[in-house]
Parts: sequence; C-alpha cells; structure tokens
Amino acid sequence: MNTSTWIILGVVVLAVLFVVGQYNALVRLNVGVDESFAQIEVQLQRRSDLIPNLVETVKGYAAHESATFEKVVAARAKATAAQGVEAVAEADGSMTQALRGLLAVSEAYPDLKASENFRALQEELSSTENKIGFARQYYNDNVRSLNAKIVAIPGRFFAGMAKVVARPFYEVTDPGKRDVPTVSFS
Repeated sequence: MNTSTWIILGVVVLAVLFVVGQYNALVRLNVGVDESFAQIEVQLQRRSDLIPNLVETVKGYAAHESATFEKVVAARAKATAAQGVEAVAEADGSMTQALRGLLAVSEAYPDLKASENFRALQEELSSTENKIGFARQYYNDNVRSLNAKIVAIPGRFFAGMAKVVARPFYEVTDPGKRDVPTVSFS
C-alpha cells in the first residue's frame, strides 16, 4: 500500500472514531438526565413516605382540621401517580403547598410542636426537602448539558442518530408554589 492509501485509511479511522465519540457522548448525557430524574423521584417518594406519619401525628392533636388533612392526602395521591417531568413538577408543587398548610396547622398546637415524634418528622421532612432541591438542581444541570450538546455543532448532527432529543427543565410554574415550606423547630 502506498502513502496516500494509508492517509485515506487514517482519515476514515479518525472520522469513525469522531462519530462514535459524538454518539457515545450524547448517549451518556441522555442516560445522565434519566438517572438524575430518577433521583428526584426517589426523594419525592421519600417525602411521600413521611407524609402518612406526619398526618397521623398532627391528627392526634388537631382532629378538627380535616380539610387540611384531605388536601395533603389528595396531593400525595397526585404526586404518587404523576408521570413525566412536567406532571411530577406540578404534583411536587401541590405537595409543597399541602405540606405548608399542614405545618401551619401545627403552629396552633404547642403540645404538638413539643412532641418528640413530630419534631423528628419535621426534621426528616426538612432534610428531604433539601435533598429534593439538590436533586432538582442536578437534573437541571444534566438537562442543560444535554440540550447544549444537542443544539451545538457537531452534536446537532448526531442527535438524531443517537435518538436523543432536548429534555424539559424541572420547573414549578406557579410562583406561589416556589417557596420552600417553613419548618419551625421551636
């Protein structure tokens, strides 16, 4: 084989390696987005698992606050059934609002606030809310990286081949739902 054949062969090999590298980078980013969304769901499930204990504890002290309890139970059911980024984000916002109402009820009952069980549940809920926030940020960081790769050259030429599309950011669309629930340990 002569020199020009080796050069052509080298260029072809480099082109194949470039295509494979671009394809694999897109697939890795796509998998990272899926994994980070799964982390949000894990933390939301953790919060959802805490809610029955929190509701029962508050019920023992504030039995006549049934409307608040019903809102929490309905929000939990909605959150458990949500599928997809937009639906999960909406259900997450509803759950935050319902929990805010439940925790507001607890403020009116000093014996409840002094309960060791209630304080432990509040602390666990606060920790879980922080983890949910970190999981949301991690997801949005991964979405940003993936979406930037898809729209930039050369990634945009390989996105179709890798069957990778732009992903939505995790956003709570109602500004009233953006606030973190206030948890008081006093």
